[in-house]
Amino acid sequence: MKKNVVFPLLLLSMASFAQNKDPRLTEIWQPEPKIVAPGKTAADAPADAIVLFNGKDLAEWQTDDGKPAKWKVEGDAVTVMKGTGVIKTKRAFGDCQLHVEWRTPGEVKGEGQGRGNSGIFLMGLYELQVLDSYNNRTYSNGQAGSIYKQTAPLANASRKPGEWQTYDIIFTAPRFNKDSSVKSQGRITVLHNGVLVQNSTAIWGATQYIGIATNTWHKEKEPIVLQDHGDAVSFRNIWIRELE
Repeated sequence: MKKNVVFPLLLLSMASFAQNKDPRLTEIWQPEPKIVAPGKTAADAPADAIVLFNGKDLAEWQTDDGKPAKWKVEGDAVTVMKGTGVIKTKRAFGDCQLHVEWRTPGEVKGEGQGRGNSGIFLMGLYELQVLDSYNNRTYSNGQAGSIYKQTAPLANASRKPGEWQTYDIIFTAPRFNKDSSVKSQGRITVLHNGVLVQNSTAIWGATQYIGIATNTWHKEKEPIVLQDHGDAVSFRNIWIRELE
């Protein structure tokens, strides 16, 4: 019997005997959930998290071609240096819980997509938009909290320019069959400043600026990328938990 069908059969067996009204028949003791010490606050990294940015250096990051990251680290934050390109994690990740804090410039310049623009690319492919969306109308599937050019957020929870904001992300990577066809789409849940803006949203495919996104085979784990869109967007307190 296949291992992955044992548990459902066990539940069915338990249900058939549950009519005996013995509460022990519906108790599951194994496996026991592992103990993970939480952070002091919801924003602090739990004990099993990997800290990707500690406010001091970019040791966990590199340029797209593998060189040292060139963004500016100052005051516990890292800020996009226009023209230096994206930065990506040296490690690769698949399913994960990701916490990111970000801030758009306090001095407002431009409008629409030209105002406090950056992005967080899960697996380097799937963009969660970062944008100053406070009193700044643009296309709905391009504002903060959107899966860029795919799914608009459920709400606009943006703070004022210059204020720190948070993304708490639960990401399930897509799965592919042996022939490279899609077995299951990627999914993402996002809380923006504590407000649910993506609820187990199916990701169509790799982010495209022009055209409809499609899924293309890639490895089970890929780096996380932060975008240089030319605006001085800052990030801090970035940590991740791998979900196996």
